[in-house]
Amino acid sequence: METHISSSTGRTPWNKGKLTGQKPPLKLREIWAIRTRLELSSNVRELALFNMAIDSKLRACDLTRLQVQDICIGGHVVSRATFMQQKTHRPVQFEITEQTRQSVSAWICLRGLKPADYLFPSRLHASPHVSTRQYARIVHRWVASIGLDDAAYGTHTMRRTKVSLIYRRTNNLRAVQLLLGHTKLESTVRYLGIEVDDALEMAEQTEV
Repeated sequence: METHISSSTGRTPWNKGKLTGQKPPLKLREIWAIRTRLELSSNVRELALFNMAIDSKLRACDLTRLQVQDICIGGHVVSRATFMQQKTHRPVQFEITEQTRQSVSAWICLRGLKPADYLFPSRLHASPHVSTRQYARIVHRWVASIGLDDAAYGTHTMRRTKVSLIYRRTNNLRAVQLLLGHTKLESTVRYLGIEVDDALEMAEQTEV
């Protein structure tokens, strides 16, 4: 939905002319299109950030706060990690695939990061790690680079991408709930944007 609401204060609304609402996930071909572009450009930092964003399914505020010690043990990137969510103050587990481990290891080595360092340090002196705003700009750049309308996408696109693929393949809402760290299944349903047609299709495929 595009908004054109005027402000009584005379200031331009933050969302004037922008698409608002739920951000769509990336499709599999779009994931690989972005990943390939980052690989071809030898952008080690952003390839690690992209892969970690897809695998971790973390909110922007959590992804940007990751430290090396959160995903590394004994100098090696682990296949599973646990992180305390800032919003819910509850831990969430996530898997780190082989290709993500390789890209993150390459980034840690290139930057010479230590265990207590933030995984994605900011290039600005004012912040110790990449800010959510900086991350949002990077996501918009990724999306635009493959010809998509970046106004329709955002950081929640990255959080929703893998779980959307998992849901489409399995129809397992409980698994998606656990992966997202939601306390209520209703939140997962809303987050995935499950429509009535989806629910009916699932019901038709279930014999009792």
